[in-house]
Formats: sequence, C-alpha cells, structure tokens
Amino acid sequence: MKVLIVSDTHKRNEGFYRVVEMHKPDLVIHCGDAEGYEEDLAQAAGCPVKIVLGNNDFFSDLPRELEFEVAGYKVWVTHGHHYYVSLGIETIKQEAIARGVDIVCFGHTHRPLLDTTDGVVVVNPGSLSYPRQEGRQRSYVIMELDRFGELHFTIAYLK
Repeated sequence: MKVLIVSDTHKRNEGFYRVVEMHKPDLVIHCGDAEGYEEDLAQAAGCPVKIVLGNNDFFSDLPRELEFEVAGYKVWVTHGHHYYVSLGIETIKQEAIARGVDIVCFGHTHRPLLDTTDGVVVVNPGSLSYPRQEGRQRSYVIMELDRFGELHFTIAYLK
C-alpha cells in the first residue's frame, strides 16, 4: 500500500497533479489549506482522499481533524495550527501520545519533518506550492506498507 501525504497546496495544484501521476497512490492524506480545491484534488487522485481544514480554508465544511486506520495503524490528521506547530512539535506529539495514535500528520509550517521518537511518528510533508525550508524545494511524503506490515516514510521533493 502506498499513501501520499501532502499539505498546503494553496490553489497551486500542478505539483499535486504531477505527484499523483508519478506515484499512483492507494490513498492521499492532505493536511489542509487546499483553499476550495478539495474536490478537484480528490477527483485527480483516483483513490480515496482524506483532507482536513487548514487555517486558509475559509467557508469550508472540511473536518478540523480526522482519525482513521491504515493497515492497522491509527492515524490522526490535523493542519497543526491549533497545536502551535510553528513553535515546535512537542504539543502535537504529546496530544498524539494522549490520543494513542501511531502516526500524526500535520502541515501549516511548509517545512517537511519526520520524527519517530517517543513511540509516535510525526509527519509534516511540507508544501507542494510554497516551501519554506532551506533550499525551498516543494515536498511531500510517501508512506509505504511493506509485505511484512511495516511502514516506511520517505520525504520526497518535486523538481
């Protein structure tokens, strides 16, 4: 199983379309700030899409957060701004531990991050439209389940 994790597309969807075409995922997780294009993104994905409300998704009826299972792993998706992720990941990590999830996916900072400490995987795919990390490369994460049921995460960059 291949899961594409993205965030902060902010109406600039060409990168999303390219990544979906390249990877042909089984599931897409979008961590918010699609800015009204959630239906276009879902249609282009060709697979189920889980998407949450970002701080720029005005007048949207998207859920603020989602919790679901992927291959037996509990996943929590939030945009992250309610957990002060611009200041660090401690608050969101502690909330993930309190909820008993295996993986938390968030966006908002436009900087990719993968943290596997403290028994929870914390994933931020960065942004496919407006990257803010050093080098400013558009980024996303691929989460793959291997034949042994183990998850592997890769931060990838769109050239």
